[in-house]
Amino acid sequence: MPKIIENLEHKLIAEAKHQIETSGYGALTIRDLAKACGVGVGTVYNYFSSKEELVASHLLEDWKQCITAITAVSGCSDAPKPVLLCIYDQLVSFARRHEVIFRDESAAASFSGSFSKYHGMLRTQLAQPLRKFSETDFAAEFLAEALLTWTMAGKTFDEIYGMMEKHF
Repeated sequence: MPKIIENLEHKLIAEAKHQIETSGYGALTIRDLAKACGVGVGTVYNYFSSKEELVASHLLEDWKQCITAITAVSGCSDAPKPVLLCIYDQLVSFARRHEVIFRDESAAASFSGSFSKYHGMLRTQLAQPLRKFSETDFAAEFLAEALLTWTMAGKTFDEIYGMMEKHF
């Protein structure tokens, strides 16, 4: 009879996170992950079709918390600045928490094919709370893209907001 491991998917993600933080993305292997979790390699593949999917699941788990925070601020704010600041803070925090992945060349190579798909999804998610302050969906997406791009480029919130406040 196969052994039942409670919350195995969560354990796999947590161990992958640990291994990435310890040794880097490039050193993470499904074989080492399976061994550390006490399961077979095939069991890992029952949950994740690839290393990239595993890491994307880890990132998505954390990103959902960011979206929850942004949605909460957006729901109780009648002004754009607190929402934009929250988005900025969440992006900066997320990037810092996952810096080891984002700076890893092998990770960049692995995810390069799906970058535009995920970037578009991210822009759409960030635009959602901005729609109530924008005249059109395009304007909200434009602001989301500008905030995303310039935040990741290291600009301060004040620099970014100084340009954006002209829109409102």
